[in-house]
Amino acid sequence: MGINSEKDIEANLQIGPTSLGMVRMFIEATGGIEIPMDFEPEEAEEIAEELRAAAAQARKIK
Repeated sequence: MGINSEKDIEANLQIGPTSLGMVRMFIEATGGIEIPMDFEPEEAEEIAEELRAAAAQARKIK
């Protein structure tokens, strides 16, 4: 499975701060799968930059 492979899986994504000063991305997928991922604020900002860069590249493809 690669980043360009499509899958027929539904998932919900929640993003928010934790009480410990971390940023949590919480993914809940079909079949009861739950994936909590905690990041330091600086790491979360790096992820946000990567998302923005990927969105800009995707716009060029369309």
